[in-house]
Amino acid sequence: MIAVEQAYPNHVGLNAQLLSLEENYRAAGINWYIHNLLCHLPDADPELRYTAYTHEPRFSSRQGLQVRRPAWSTAGPMGRIAWEQLVAPLDLRRDGIDLLHAMAFVAPVLGPCPTVVTVLDLSFLFYPDAFKAFKRIYLRLMTRFSVRRAQRVIAISESTRQDVVTHLGVPADRVQTVPCGVDARFEPLDQEQVQAFRRQKKLPERFILFLGTIQPRKNLTALVDAFDRLLRAKAPGTSDLHLVVAGAKGWFCEQVFAHVEALALSDRVHFVGYVPEDDKVLWYNAAQCFCYPSLYEGFGLPPLEAMACGIPVVTSNVSSLPEVVGDAGITVSPSDIDALSQALGQLAGHPGRARDLAQQGQARAKQFSWEDAACQTAQVYRRVLGGG
Repeated sequence: MIAVEQAYPNHVGLNAQLLSLEENYRAAGINWYIHNLLCHLPDADPELRYTAYTHEPRFSSRQGLQVRRPAWSTAGPMGRIAWEQLVAPLDLRRDGIDLLHAMAFVAPVLGPCPTVVTVLDLSFLFYPDAFKAFKRIYLRLMTRFSVRRAQRVIAISESTRQDVVTHLGVPADRVQTVPCGVDARFEPLDQEQVQAFRRQKKLPERFILFLGTIQPRKNLTALVDAFDRLLRAKAPGTSDLHLVVAGAKGWFCEQVFAHVEALALSDRVHFVGYVPEDDKVLWYNAAQCFCYPSLYEGFGLPPLEAMACGIPVVTSNVSSLPEVVGDAGITVSPSDIDALSQALGQLAGHPGRARDLAQQGQARAKQFSWEDAACQTAQVYRRVLGGG
């Protein structure tokens, strides 16, 4: 025991109760942020000792990282909050944790050690109708308390960092931007494999892809309107173009389905439902281009994943999305339907422009890695542990 403590003088606890490796809608952005950091932190700073607290049975201990599971299920919000606020302080003290990283918004009120808190976005402030009343109130109160009390706050984009400073009142020098990464599996695939996937799924040869939860914040009615205008204008390259919407049903999703029906676009707009994580790379590769006209994102992983696959991207010019795509994608106002339609037309009717953007996107995506994100996160731990 003494030898272990000498080898690992600092012990970091990781609240990973939101980790979910189930093949369903829970495997979203927050989940993959947590999962990738857990996988890469031990290599990022092997001199730190890590303990992850999670209910996820499919994630196991590994070199440099031990897993501890709660006595009851924390998959639901009430079980998770009970562990977070009542049991976590006892577990942290028992395990000799020197620093707790609350990997999603909230830290224990009575935590026995310094904390680092990650804020992934402030959608609970900007889009409160997307949350049930209890969850919205809990996040608003507890996130504000947690970040103000934390020694450091990690924001996953500069846009989110500015939101934390402006809307949660945290001093700017205590909030650090650590961008997300893109998994190495997102890459251009062999065309024979892609064609086989198209045949298996009975996909059109040419289609625009959207991938994400179907909810108002994703701005899908605007995308459908832009696609409709593109078809009505009979723009070059649109005679056989389709729109594929991939993702789980979210709140108010019926409005999107009804809008497609009202525009008589059911034969050109296809809803394919939830896409398992391992299949995403195939969906990206099969697309002509990727469109993500979201109204607000804390980071926006899908455009980055699409670029890594060599697929040209059209996205919004708001929140964090310009940080992700840089000059390697087309960005337009999410409220400007004509601009969105014209951007899609540029890619559909001008193969050279699409190829150029695809190449630029691949190069841009290489600037983001989970290895870098883990290294920067471990540096934040070191600064807190060293009193910096």
